[in-house]
Amino acid sequence: MWVMMPTNAYRQTWLPELRSQTASTYFGTTQGATYLVFTFPVVFIAALGCLYLHLGNQSRFNNLTKGSNGGHRLGKYQRPLIIKGLGIVSGIELAFFLMFIALLLWNFAAYLQLSFPKITPNSAAQSGEKVWEAKLDAAALRLGLVGNIGLSFLFFPVTRGSSVLGVLGLTWEASVKYHIWVGHIVMTLFTAHGLCYLIYWSVTHQFSQMLEWDNTGISNVAGEISLAAGLLLWATTFPRIRRNMFELFFYTHHLYILFVFFFVLHVGISYTCIMLPGFFLFMIDRYLRFLQSRRRVRLISARVLPCETVELNVSKCKGLRYAPTSIMFMNVPSISKLQWHPFTISSSSNLESDTLSVIIKGEGSWSKELYRLLASPSPVDRLHVSIEGPYGPASTDFLRHDLLVLVSGGSGVTPFISIIRELIYTRKTLKCKTPEVVLISAFKNSTDLTMLDLILPISGPPSELSDLGLKIEAYVTREKQPTMQEKKTIRTVSFKPNPSDAPLTPILGRNSWLWLGAIMSSSFIIYLILIGVLTRFYIYPIDRNTNTVYSSSSRAVLHILFLCIGILITATSAFLWNKSKNANENIQI
Repeated sequence: MWVMMPTNAYRQTWLPELRSQTASTYFGTTQGATYLVFTFPVVFIAALGCLYLHLGNQSRFNNLTKGSNGGHRLGKYQRPLIIKGLGIVSGIELAFFLMFIALLLWNFAAYLQLSFPKITPNSAAQSGEKVWEAKLDAAALRLGLVGNIGLSFLFFPVTRGSSVLGVLGLTWEASVKYHIWVGHIVMTLFTAHGLCYLIYWSVTHQFSQMLEWDNTGISNVAGEISLAAGLLLWATTFPRIRRNMFELFFYTHHLYILFVFFFVLHVGISYTCIMLPGFFLFMIDRYLRFLQSRRRVRLISARVLPCETVELNVSKCKGLRYAPTSIMFMNVPSISKLQWHPFTISSSSNLESDTLSVIIKGEGSWSKELYRLLASPSPVDRLHVSIEGPYGPASTDFLRHDLLVLVSGGSGVTPFISIIRELIYTRKTLKCKTPEVVLISAFKNSTDLTMLDLILPISGPPSELSDLGLKIEAYVTREKQPTMQEKKTIRTVSFKPNPSDAPLTPILGRNSWLWLGAIMSSSFIIYLILIGVLTRFYIYPIDRNTNTVYSSSSRAVLHILFLCIGILITATSAFLWNKSKNANENIQI
């Protein structure tokens, strides 16, 4: 449908037929067709993907015990490719990105091919314009239409618990780069859209259009506010600013709320439904993250290394499972109430069923302050921590290899520690054959070598470690000769329990994918019911489906409100149900 949208077949044949079949007093003359064609299919795919991932989790154990024949169906398309200018991408990622670029180019070219031949000297003269001015007006409009297609894809890569990405075998952290690229493309198109209209209004002496806020049409003022918020957000995303002033980038990125809100007021809710599915799934994910971040988790202990590195051990319930190389976001209010930092999990949910571990290297101001609190002669005995996650691949398949070569630098050894611990569990408990492992690590200083001591969990080395076939090659790059200093030992800090803290639990319980699919489906149904009732008994008696009486801005605000109400009701109910269930399990334990 995205491909056909700029064609005459869609505009003159398909769309009128769709609207005639879906027109009603509940969704108007245009809204029902947009729901049916552009909104419902994506939500349905996302909900079906939740069921697929749930069934995949149920069979993961069986795949693990089968050995080398397991793996994702799309495994051969997930092999990494190194492409100049793009970095490391998989075949699936590259295919989707190329199709996305082709879709944008096709839409813009098709729109211009259909609109420019209709602009003649006679038609331009009738409207008091020159031919190039009329073409500039048409091109400006089409840039906005193409930008909306890009906006439809913008929020999929940053939805951390996305079933759409999971079905394709993609992970959130690997897809963020596509959010960056799509964001640059979208803002380039919208900026060009706004500049073309500024030039057009200037040469045709219609600057008063900048202050227009039509009651039932396009609101120019709302579009200008949306573009201004987007430009402020965009200005801080370039690497030099993002890396040197990350907090400025992080806080200004929340302007996306204003950007999307005024974008909806600018184009109206009917056209917004084209980009609505991606943002709808992102809103569900964002609200679930908010609910999880309100809870304080219980810290058990910390291992303090002499190389300004700490390992935090967090209590978790046995039902929380995650794959190796997963990540989580952590907030320590005593250091900063607003900053959230991602860390790779170094533990194995199978080997360490009651604890979750992360390794934090003192590189920035936040991590150095955390190290100072724990490494002082009188360290803190209690630390409040909030966590979002874990997030990671739906499954991993290391057993299909005969040899794993793991290459890391500095704290980059962390994800490999989780892999090694998972292989220890597989060898010890499942009695499966595991590949030989060669770990090649480079460190700046000899004190950093103590990070290798964290390969083993704090509970001690399993007796089967010698059978793993692990070989470690460690290199020190900043010291010309070995230091003769006395080896500094790792110090363990234990935390006092706090009754208000709780073990880390899955936000939606063990069947999280089923719950997520239920939230998506039920919240969308609640939204449709509320909007249908509102339109039938309030808007329709006023407007009579003419779209010329009732304010389009008021209609858009009501749609946003009811969409948020649907998410609020379903996500909160699912969260509270699983919270009470997890509490009962913890009491039994």
